[in-house]
Order: sequence, then C-alpha cells, then structure tokens
Amino acid sequence: MKTSPTRASRLAIAAGLLAAIGVPAFSQQQKAPESLLPPGFDQPAPRPQPSPRPSPTPSAAPAAVPSPSGDVAPVGGDMGPDAFDVEESTASVVAAPAIDLSQYDLPKGARRPLNRVGILAAGNAPFPADAFGDVSGATQVTLMRRLDAPVASRWVSIALRRALMSPLDTPRGLDGADYAAERAWLLLRMGEATAARGLVSYVDIDDYTNALDRVAMQVALATGDPASVCPIVDDAASAIPDRGWSLAQAICAGLAGKPSEADQRLDAAGKGRPRNDLDTLLATKVVGLGADSRRAVTIDWVGVPALSAWRFGMATAAGVDIPDNLFATVGPEFRYWQALSPAVSPVNRVGAAELAAAAGVLSNAALVDLYAELDQASDVPDPLQKTVRDLRSAYTGSATERVQAMKGLWDAAESPRLRYARLVLTAKAAAWIPANKNAAEPDRLIASMLSAGYDSAALQWRGVVAPGGEGWALLALAEASGTIGYGDFERYAGSASPRKAAMLLAGLAGLGRLSPADAQRGAAATQVSIGGVNSWTQAIDRAGARNQPGMVALLAGVGMQSPRWDQVTPEALYHIVAAMRAAGMANYARMIAVEAVTRAA
Repeated sequence: MKTSPTRASRLAIAAGLLAAIGVPAFSQQQKAPESLLPPGFDQPAPRPQPSPRPSPTPSAAPAAVPSPSGDVAPVGGDMGPDAFDVEESTASVVAAPAIDLSQYDLPKGARRPLNRVGILAAGNAPFPADAFGDVSGATQVTLMRRLDAPVASRWVSIALRRALMSPLDTPRGLDGADYAAERAWLLLRMGEATAARGLVSYVDIDDYTNALDRVAMQVALATGDPASVCPIVDDAASAIPDRGWSLAQAICAGLAGKPSEADQRLDAAGKGRPRNDLDTLLATKVVGLGADSRRAVTIDWVGVPALSAWRFGMATAAGVDIPDNLFATVGPEFRYWQALSPAVSPVNRVGAAELAAAAGVLSNAALVDLYAELDQASDVPDPLQKTVRDLRSAYTGSATERVQAMKGLWDAAESPRLRYARLVLTAKAAAWIPANKNAAEPDRLIASMLSAGYDSAALQWRGVVAPGGEGWALLALAEASGTIGYGDFERYAGSASPRKAAMLLAGLAGLGRLSPADAQRGAAATQVSIGGVNSWTQAIDRAGARNQPGMVALLAGVGMQSPRWDQVTPEALYHIVAAMRAAGMANYARMIAVEAVTRAA
C-alpha cells in the first residue's frame, strides 16, 4: 500500500509493465493513458492444484502490504457505481479437540468452486466468465500488480471494478484463491474496499492461501473491520511472520471476551517496542471494545509522521478520528475507504465521498444519501449546511429555482475534481429538469446527467441545444448510433478549447460516429495521431478485436493510470473507446468519451 503521495512517472510504469509481459516499450512522449455486458459463461476451466496456506511462497501474491509499523513488507515469492453489502463471518469457532467437527463440514456440493471466482452486484450485469479470453494468468497478474491505481477516469474505474468483481474463470496455472487475492488487491488500491471484501469473502475459509490471508488482512483494515480476520487469524499467524497477525490475535481474543489472553498477546506483540508505540496502542484500543476488557488508552497523533493501512483500519474500528493532514501522506484510495466506511461520521466522510464519487467509487445515489444524513444531523458546519440546503433546493420548487440551486453547488467547487464531483452529485436532480430551450445552464445540466449515466434523460435535450455547443458535443457522444457531419464537428472545434476539440474528435472517431475520411481530416486539424501505433495501442486494440472485455478494461486502466486529466491523451482515449466498442462495451465507451470532453480544460 502506498505510504507516500509521490508517484513515479506513469509512462515509465506503463512501459515497464508492458515490457514485463513481452510488449515493446510505450513510445509516446506524453502519457498514454461503462455497456453493461450480458452474462456469457463458458465451461469452467479445470481446477488447478491449490497453493495451501502453509506454503511460504504462494503462486500468486499481492506486490506488498504494509506492516503495522507503517513500513512496506514484501509478500511471498520474488515480489518486492454502486455500493453493495456482503455478509461475512466475523468470529472464529472454538471447540474441544474431542469433538468431531467433520460432521459439520459443508458437503462438497455446497462448497464454492475455485474454477470460477467472483460476485454479483445487484443491478449490474457481470462481465462474461471468459472476459479475459485466452490471456495467460501470468500476464493478468503482472498487469494487475503493476497498475498504479487509482485511475483518472470515473467510467474506466467503474468498468474495471465490475470486471474484477465478476465471476471469472480462473486461468490455468493459478489457484482460484490466489486469483481472487490479485483482483481484490487491485480493487483495494482503486479504493474499492467494499468490492474487495465481497471478492475475498467468496472463497471458503478452508481454501484460503497465504496470498489471500494477506489480502484479507488488508481488506479488514480498509473496511475498519479487524474482526473479519478472526476466522483465519491463528492459521495465518502461524504461517506469516508479521507482527500484525500477532496483534490481530490479541484483538480477536479481546472481541471474543477473553481479556486475559488478549492482554498476554498484546504484551508479547509489544515486546521490544516503546510504550507509546502508536500501532500497539491502536490495537489495544480495539481490544478495549471487547467484553470485560481491562484496557483503556488515549490516542495522540502528535508527532505521527504518516498514515498507514494499519493505523487507518485500527483508528476507524476504534472510532478514533484521523487528522486530515495525515491523509496527505498516503494515496487517494485511503480517502475512498473513508468515504465507504459507515463507522465514520457523515460530517467527516462527506469531503472524501465527493472525491470518491468523482473517481467512480461512490454512485450519485450513495452521495445524495450521505448528504441526506447530514440534513438530519446536528452540529453540521455552516458551509456544509449551505451545501445541504442547495441540494435540497435542487429537488424542490420550480425548474428555474432548481437549476439555480444546482448552479450554486457547481460554482462552489474549488478544484477540477470537485467540479466534476458536483456534477455527479446533482445528476439525478438534473435528470428531473424538463428539456426547455429557455432553461439556464443547459450544457452543465447535460454534463451532470451523463456523469452518472442518465443518458435517456440527457438525450431529451437534443432538439434544444444549439449545434456546435458543449451540450451538443456531449449528446453527440452519448448517442448510440448515427453519423456526425464534419461541419458540425468543425463548428464546435472553432469555439471550444483545442483540448476539448481533440477529445471530441478522439471520442467520435473511436465510436465510429465520423466517416473514415472525416475522422482523418479531423485528426489532422486537431493534431491527434489516431493512426499512431505503439505497444499499448497494439495490446488494447488486439484485446478489443478478440472480444476480451476484461482485458480491455484492465488495459484501459493502464492507459488511464494518472490522477490528472491533463495527462490523459486524446490518442489514448481513441484506442480505449474503440477497443471497448469492439468488445461489446459501447455504453462504457460512450460515457468515457463524454467524461473526457466534460473534464478537458
């Protein structure tokens, strides 16, 4: 897990990633960089031999996990939008040795198979089980481990999340539990703690491997639920020499109402550490939540140099507020975990939630629900009270009054990312505004609707907006079919910024909405090299042509691994949109193209 906001060049990372799987280095100077798919399940692949938990080097493991000290500890081998709830066991079963537990084992037919691993999210069609086609497990794992998440695009992130969550055939040569670990590890780095938890929970406890143990710990920390590792804590602690598991044993003993055992394990885990060691104190704080606990501590963040996954998870579980300045020492995924955590108060969560919505981690509905909680809360700061009032007004009164309230929300955003987040926040309210040629802010109303995928409502404005304007451009991309005349594109390019014009050209060309001749003409006018070839374009074009939507989504993430939109090139957008369209993901492709024009400066 990242412990520093400093990131290496995304171009260097992409080049190294592709070289590692036998693809030449990416050659561009600038960094290269949702269609809901029907179920398409093939016959499951033969189940590979598992890598059992006692093995010290599992066949697949996440690149690294933070130890409770905040350092990054290598793991195994040579490795240096819509929320949903999944129930999982949170307590271990203790029984006398004389009892034969085999009579309680699940019959083989009730156990979850490992040749197809994944979960379904309500209302979201899964990716096909063969979404990665014949791409080798080694290639998939290399891409997943080295992708520097989160990614720039909200809609690319949504597509990738759904691909990683879906019930997928386990590639030959990989154990299904290890495959789940790799996918969950990437989901965590994307900020998708809830999705990662569901994926990890799919695997039966008896099938866990070292790799999945490690990722399960990270999921427990990201979700602020250390009790979720209690069913595996003893086996994992015996196989993984990490102090975090010793502390987790103490926590599980405390939560099970065994204060004496918890005290002994805490003392043993804290041996050799200063008395004020923050990581031990946070674990002690969580132990104190158990019945009959004799431990009580006060957490002082003064002098703490950095946040870590351990500190985030323990503090969240114990109800300890984390100082805002510490989030600057870690990646943005920590904020997204915070946004998803019901243990954090709405007041402390709302800022993170807007960022998470812009990143695709939170839906429009989830963000509105959070503000509704604030509407019922007490002691809400004045700036937040105004936002709550404006959002309420966006749903009440006349259409003019509602648009004015939305305008207040949009104009109050102080950064490009928050401006996009506010479009997501108002998407449903915008969809309720009737199309009217006299309406104020038609362009931003359309952008707001499309930011959350309300394309049917947005397309009602086709006969209202003037050709060549921003609203027209967004609707041209949102249309499912039809050809755009070059004159209309030229009219828009003459009034828009060069970057917006280039993004529109790339989106229209990738969607096949321009004739080949007009696409080449527009590419020359906007200086977009849609015909350029490099290793990344070859890889994603090939995945699209072979109808591998999972591979397309993963490579789209590779092409968008940047926190800033100004580092996403029109060339990358063209290939992502074209590959998604070729792989049957036209709805994702359209929304990504719309997002690119909306967010371009």
